[in-house]
Amino acid sequence: MYIMKQSGWLELICGSMFSGKSEELIRRVKRATYAKQEVKVFKPAIDNRYSEEAVVSHNGTSMTSHVISSSAEIWDHISESTDVIAVDEVQFFDESIIDDLSLLADKGYRVIAAGLDMDFRGEPFGVVPNLMAMAELVTKLQAVCSVCGSPASRTQRLIDGQPASYDDPVILVGASESYEARCRHHHKVPKKHTDK
Repeated sequence: MYIMKQSGWLELICGSMFSGKSEELIRRVKRATYAKQEVKVFKPAIDNRYSEEAVVSHNGTSMTSHVISSSAEIWDHISESTDVIAVDEVQFFDESIIDDLSLLADKGYRVIAAGLDMDFRGEPFGVVPNLMAMAELVTKLQAVCSVCGSPASRTQRLIDGQPASYDDPVILVGASESYEARCRHHHKVPKKHTDK
């Protein structure tokens, strides 16, 4: 299905955990809905922290979504009447989502994606850096450091209350009990090679 619309674009909302990415995505989707635009919301199957079927922010705001395993499934849910396509937790998709979201924007859709820009190691996370480069609008949100209250741009993973090692797996879906927002100064990653 190749539907051509007038002018599409890609918006990316990124930042650390607890920075309000999902909340901002939901806010934008609600505004589009108020404007009588048809919106389709998607989230990856791996994200089942708060709900199997909904995008849910850490503060409890939620919106019904289509749960998909790959970005190719987006095409099965859109139609000529669709105006806006929103994808939460975009970092959990493989690289094919880059081309799919770009093509959707090329076809005239307003595409809104939200995701973590850095993993718990403080390194670029998955497809998000590419999407940042390709997006017409990038919104980078910050949380509040759980240690000092400064603006937090990083996500600290904790295992039994201690910072996770650099060698731990990158993808481990969790909530407040296993992650905290941290500023650059208080973000710690044991075994990270930083000697120069």
